[in-house]
Amino acid sequence: MSNRWNYQVVEVKTGWMGGFKAEALQEELNKHGKLGWELVNIIHTMPSVPSPILVFKREG
Repeated sequence: MSNRWNYQVVEVKTGWMGGFKAEALQEELNKHGKLGWELVNIIHTMPSVPSPILVFKREG
């Protein structure tokens, strides 16, 4: 068993005119969860760029 972590950072793209859909976030979470990634943080950027950034980790 490894005691090292791998990290992955994913930006969830916004829709037209910066609109954000919860479905897009859920799709990204499910996709990475199936690959063994665990969500450890969500970073919200400036209000003018509403794309959340997801930070995942998994043992590597």
